[in-house]
Amino acid sequence: MNRYDLIAFDMDGTLLDSNHQITQDSLDAIDAAVNAGKTVILSTGRSLSELKDYRQMLKHIRYFICESGALLVDTNTDQIIHSEQIEPSAVRKIIDTASPEKAMIYIASNGQNLATRSYVMRMADFCIGQYQDIFLQTGTLLDDVVASYNKKHFPVEKLNLFSATPELREYFVQALSHLPLEMARAEDTSLELSPKNVSKGSGLLKLCQYLSIPVEHTIAVGDSDNDMEILKTAGLSVVMGNARPHIKELSDVIVADNDHGGCAEAIYEYLLNE
Repeated sequence: MNRYDLIAFDMDGTLLDSNHQITQDSLDAIDAAVNAGKTVILSTGRSLSELKDYRQMLKHIRYFICESGALLVDTNTDQIIHSEQIEPSAVRKIIDTASPEKAMIYIASNGQNLATRSYVMRMADFCIGQYQDIFLQTGTLLDDVVASYNKKHFPVEKLNLFSATPELREYFVQALSHLPLEMARAEDTSLELSPKNVSKGSGLLKLCQYLSIPVEHTIAVGDSDNDMEILKTAGLSVVMGNARPHIKELSDVIVADNDHGGCAEAIYEYLLNE
């Protein structure tokens, strides 16, 4: 009998191909897994609002681990199963450190992504121009996200700093290293900041507890730094062929890249292969 009951897919660089699309072979494999009684979930750094364009396509995926583990959502009911927040004092320090620099501040709060409108309009300056369309479509654009936070002090589940250069990102890593945060590098210049001890791995543990699925009966599929903890946590770590070498070192198995059926391979070869 196959030992795996659940498979968790990262989105960017994994379930999404280089054109930010979900291929038909991945969708067919997901349907096959669900029809076989398996649980397929998303595990992503994205906020819930950033996933809205994919929700109909992924209607058979009920549970989302969002914001790198800070938010767990049942998409059938839109119920937040579990959430974690960055301590307000840490948010204050992050803002004070980043505001004088050439960096874009993005805040995830209650599943919504918040950013300053003028910064979103020039995201290419922060090496993330490829995400501008999705921010415009799914984001809550404010005149000044920092001023809004200072006024309302809304909960912050996750905070991203999009830097103009890799060197600036490394400055942020050093300057914020004393705070109660989890840090994950993403893309070439981005830094994802989550509450201490919160990661995709902790999100998987919380969801497994909620679903009464032993974590050793799970598979995690990913490609980047923010997948490291879930790859270490799951019963089987599957790394995409497009991942960087230090991520591949964490793998139990390596599949094809995100443009050549790697996700479908993970399902057919490791989740459904009796």
